[in-house]
Amino acid sequence: MTAPHARYRRAVAIPAGMAMATALAFLPNTTATAADEAPAVVSADATPLSYVVNVKPGHGTSAYVKKAVGKAGGTIVTSYDQIGVIVVHSSNADFAKTIRKVRGVQSAGATRTAPLPTAVTADLGTPKALSAAEVAMADAPAGQDPLEPQQWDLPAIKADKAHAKSLGSSKVTVAVIDTGVDDTHPDIAPNFDRDASVNCVSGKPDTADGAWRPGASESPHGTHVAGEIAAAKNGVGMTGVAPGVKVSGIKVSNPDGFFYTEAVVCGFVWAAEHGVDVTNNSYYTDPWYFNCKNDPDQKALLDAVTRASRYAEKKGAVNVAAAGNENYDLASDEITDPSSPNDTTPGERVVDPSECLDIPTQLPGVVTVASTGAKGLKSSFSNYGLGVADIAAPGGDSTAYQKPEPPATSGLILGTLPGGKWGYMAGTSMASPHVAGVAALIKSTHPYASPALVKALLYAQADAKACTDPYDIDADGKIDAVCEGSKNRNGFYGWGIADALDAVTK
Repeated sequence: MTAPHARYRRAVAIPAGMAMATALAFLPNTTATAADEAPAVVSADATPLSYVVNVKPGHGTSAYVKKAVGKAGGTIVTSYDQIGVIVVHSSNADFAKTIRKVRGVQSAGATRTAPLPTAVTADLGTPKALSAAEVAMADAPAGQDPLEPQQWDLPAIKADKAHAKSLGSSKVTVAVIDTGVDDTHPDIAPNFDRDASVNCVSGKPDTADGAWRPGASESPHGTHVAGEIAAAKNGVGMTGVAPGVKVSGIKVSNPDGFFYTEAVVCGFVWAAEHGVDVTNNSYYTDPWYFNCKNDPDQKALLDAVTRASRYAEKKGAVNVAAAGNENYDLASDEITDPSSPNDTTPGERVVDPSECLDIPTQLPGVVTVASTGAKGLKSSFSNYGLGVADIAAPGGDSTAYQKPEPPATSGLILGTLPGGKWGYMAGTSMASPHVAGVAALIKSTHPYASPALVKALLYAQADAKACTDPYDIDADGKIDAVCEGSKNRNGFYGWGIADALDAVTK
């Protein structure tokens, strides 16, 4: 059961008839090269691309490397000296090949295969939005927000019981690295952290007021995620997993829905330097679903995002990421990837997921989140893998596959939408923010806990769940996925289902 390849991670399209909406290192002795000798010759009609050039971090970009970039036909957009990543634009088709030979350059590669700006439009689909009448008719028991009875996902992780103990601390901020966040939404505005918000789409921070918001034609994905994490418990709409913490918007997706490396690097570095405690990453870094270490371009992208995510963790952030929506076993020997590169013309390739990584979710230190549905089983679309999936949480599924108990009616996940609306989506995109919210509750309970300790508590407190065997989610008589491992740790659910109650009481 393979879901379509949306740009982000992303709400999923379930088969028609299921009442399911689309949701979405330094080389001092290297000799001088051609880059030192003569400027690159670039034709007038050359295609401009974006690149990352990785050098030794911590000392600033050397004048030597800067000069070499210029001679190779590149223009430096910005540089993140603390992690040694330089963002460059160039129309020289041989730029990466040339700059890799320069003394002090550890890796370099194009971040995209489409020109600047990308000429591709995104087929995003739309979430299943609640009508004004449906919102007006919402009724809830005393102490609950009006739409909370539709949120079967909250009791699934005991968040409803957790809220009776604690809503989380306003001193904790979760950054939504995503398509942008509508901070004017009545369920998000009370908890929005403007100082930790930014637009990173170009690879360079844009701090203009509102730059973090999605445009009118852009995906509501990031806004939905933000509400799942921290929608305020304020008598309006829905309730987030951690409704007392702060949430910020770090926009890294361009208008066509692509999450390119330079933007993702900018996002992690911004989070690192603005006091963020948790980052949520419900996407993969375009244009390659898997980035292979033996490809020089893809290796450079892998290097850059690894440096950035590690820097964020070093500065105190727990990085949480969605496992993906293709029902892939990320612990298998090989996977057929039909979708890369997704910004021009994809071609089918067979990859080893231990050597070709889905980033950021497969990076060291990142919490990889698998998705469950309303019956507590692995979602039909969720990626999995023993030793890869760390933890599971509700991300929804087709209502036909996993129907919630009344009064909830949809097997999808309720979230906030731009323009003061609410609606349903499903995907590991929706599972990841549940875990980010629980991590924020742990940080609220243990304010001095390091990222390593927060992760250790997250896994130790998770409710162990044995493999679903056999796993035939659509009941067609065919096995849809095979789970490996024990009850305490397996490929479908990792260490288990995230537990919000333990997060605030232990």
